[in-house]
Amino acid sequence: MKVLITGITGFVGSHLAEYLLKFKDIEVFGIIRWRSRTENIEHIMDKIKLYTCDIRDSTSVSEVISEVKPDKIFHLAAQSFVPQSWQAPYETLTTNIIGQLNIFEAVRRAKINPIIHIAGSSEEYGLVGEDELPIKEDTPLRPLSPYAVSKVAQDLLGFQYFKSYGLRVIRTRAFNHTGPRRAEVFVCSNFAKQIVEIEMGIKEPIIYVGNLESARDFTDVRDIVEAYWLATEKCEPGEVYNICSGKPRKVKDILHMLMEIAGIKAEIKVDPQRLRPSDVPILYGNPEKFIKKTGWKPRYKFEQTLKDLLNYWRQKLKNR
Repeated sequence: MKVLITGITGFVGSHLAEYLLKFKDIEVFGIIRWRSRTENIEHIMDKIKLYTCDIRDSTSVSEVISEVKPDKIFHLAAQSFVPQSWQAPYETLTTNIIGQLNIFEAVRRAKINPIIHIAGSSEEYGLVGEDELPIKEDTPLRPLSPYAVSKVAQDLLGFQYFKSYGLRVIRTRAFNHTGPRRAEVFVCSNFAKQIVEIEMGIKEPIIYVGNLESARDFTDVRDIVEAYWLATEKCEPGEVYNICSGKPRKVKDILHMLMEIAGIKAEIKVDPQRLRPSDVPILYGNPEKFIKKTGWKPRYKFEQTLKDLLNYWRQKLKNR
């Protein structure tokens, strides 16, 4: 089986590639941008085949898909940092929407019929009332950021291409996920890095934060990639599935857990630059539809995820 991963050098893409390499009958192919940083996949470079391609360029996307003729496509490449989407809305919408459109059209031109997994986001739900929690797949979509709008468009484009052309598109909406290799701009990883810098004496014992009151539904990235695989094995094309733990955690509780695990004390200061123009107060989902279809269960306890994240930063900063 040939599997193509867009965004293979990223946080989720690298973990997914690792997961797929456990299967002897799977060949893993990846799309990377010119000059992409490859540290997340250096340890598996000899086991995968990479193609340099910008998903915004329809010609290069078509060339890759025509050559590989994948049986499955995991479309993970995206501008995925919510705050950046306010700074660069055009780039976010173009990369996320047009990039996916190029993949769909390339598949049609190649006259192949792979299963295509579309990685949506809980951000699509946006403004959710307390009476709508936990969030189900039929909860109205009220996106509150350019990123969220782009993900809604990707989601609905997947549905449209399934209905119009019979493309076997599986849509998932993953809630927050974290773990080793998470970029430092994301909240858990940012806290972990600051804590390790304090441990190592690199910075003063002050942790800078944004909104600590928001609550999110976190899952380990290694559980998420297993869920993505199961989605392509057991879920119905055209359908949409929440992937989440079903438990909300306040950001301030996560910070205190990390500090407790590391055994450090520090002053906590709000950095206005870390506050968003609009923020979703609480997001946690109902994963019953997905669990019923696949039998998936998260295997990593959240405390273990945070320990592994701290150890990732200890190793990364030690090697600098």
